[in-house]
Amino acid sequence: MISEKRYFVSEEIRPLSQRSDIMGFVLVLHCYSLITIPLVFFSLWPNFFTFFLAIIVIGSRQLGLAILMHDAAHRALFEKKFLNEKIGFWLCGNPILADLFTYRHYHLMHHKHTQTEDDPDRVLSQPFPISRRSLWRKFLRDFTGQTGVKNISKQVLNSFKLAFDQDAIDNSVEQAQSFKAKSLFKPLISNVIIFLFMWCFGAWWWWLAFWLLPLITWFQVVVRIRNIAEHAATEFTTDELQNVRTTHANLLMRVLVAPYWVNYHLEHHLIMHVPCWRLPQIHKLMVQKGYREKMKLARNYIEVLREITKKGHVSNLNKLH
Repeated sequence: MISEKRYFVSEEIRPLSQRSDIMGFVLVLHCYSLITIPLVFFSLWPNFFTFFLAIIVIGSRQLGLAILMHDAAHRALFEKKFLNEKIGFWLCGNPILADLFTYRHYHLMHHKHTQTEDDPDRVLSQPFPISRRSLWRKFLRDFTGQTGVKNISKQVLNSFKLAFDQDAIDNSVEQAQSFKAKSLFKPLISNVIIFLFMWCFGAWWWWLAFWLLPLITWFQVVVRIRNIAEHAATEFTTDELQNVRTTHANLLMRVLVAPYWVNYHLEHHLIMHVPCWRLPQIHKLMVQKGYREKMKLARNYIEVLREITKKGHVSNLNKLH
């Protein structure tokens, strides 16, 4: 891509673009392991705290699955195309009701037209900045499940729409992850398997409490934070250093809000086919090249939320150190 050649030479891009099947398997296994750990804690010490902790951690790892599906959509999670397609679809996308192939079509349009009139994701960033009251109302709807139920309902309706019109993908946010109706049984298969595993090792209601509930609550919260951090209150321009934001994330934020280096979003836009685990290297390289002061950076997610609730669209004065 043009932006790659603008900031990097081929000798720098080539090693950064190397995929790894081993690393892909490690990341998927890591994600499911972190989903399992809070369930073990709850089974050993069943109480409100361990229940609530499980909702938060599992919801955050459901975002982790979305991030890994995103990498598979760029064919960057694994070296082999077959593994990107099958594992990205069955183990990453299906469990969270997201279709890898519909998402890929939609998402590549976002990369091609970032923050321009043709960007299908522009509707997510255009309303910002907003008032704090409005932001907290959105988070309240997310955490109480209202957003999740609404989004899943739209996905199902759009799936049937795709069944009657094979070309119905219109690059809308609502259709970004919808399945064709004839494929709706596939996410059902993945979730039945998760249901059976949870029933065998816990109780019949575990899938409802520890998969569906996180999916319609905390997952919606962290997805919103992710969307806000990536493009909200950035410039509506073709300048790839200012129309997307990278946010510094400490260990706690990486566990709860920004799994698998998703916070390095500016770097991802510069070279979109680089595996997520190599994005910190791109950031370091950009800083070494002297671009730090030109990049849209935030020191943490609190800073991002403060910026998008200001009355005016302001530039990012506090740079990441």
